[in-house]
Amino acid sequence: MRADIAGSGDGEFGSARRRRPRRLSQVFSELSREARGPVSIATIRDALGDRSFAALLFFFAVINLIPLPPGASAFLGVPLLIVSAQMVYGSKRVWLPRILVNRTISAETFRSLMERVIPRLIRIERLIRPRYWPFWRRRGDRVIGIIALVMAISVTLPIPLGNWLPAFSTALLGLSLSERDGILFALGSIVGVAAMAVVAFVIGATGTLIHAVAGWLF
Repeated sequence: MRADIAGSGDGEFGSARRRRPRRLSQVFSELSREARGPVSIATIRDALGDRSFAALLFFFAVINLIPLPPGASAFLGVPLLIVSAQMVYGSKRVWLPRILVNRTISAETFRSLMERVIPRLIRIERLIRPRYWPFWRRRGDRVIGIIALVMAISVTLPIPLGNWLPAFSTALLGLSLSERDGILFALGSIVGVAAMAVVAFVIGATGTLIHAVAGWLF
């Protein structure tokens, strides 16, 4: 996969003139098909390319969309924090801590995950393409990094079902960056605003409930 799928220093027109890189569905399909043992995060990162911030945003966001035991998002949101923070900083290459890149997923679990993700991803990829991209050069990386960082913080908060919308927003933003699709960027941003509204409502309602209970008890 071309390393400039995300975070390249070119605008929409320069990207459009290049030979189109493999789409994420093709990369994940190949990884799933060739997996013979545990699949490490390092293997996935290398397959996506060292500068594939968009692809890694999408991958880690998708993991957080899976129904998991309470508290799991506090750990699974950390990779999103790391990747998005590097985008805000302006890093040109993805760095992940060794403890994370050495984490593995069994081949069976990875294939099961990809069986659910790839068909949906293919349907989405049929609809997205380079269009109306509002950013020049790497500015899009920073803007999306800022939004994704806020979403990542929300993912890690211990709010029941509060991680789904932020993770979904991040997945859409990752795809929009990979394809330079301004319409998908707008959609991902709208979902992000909705996610923040839900998080704010839940936090506010919880605070009101705690205050009411405390007043009743004391």
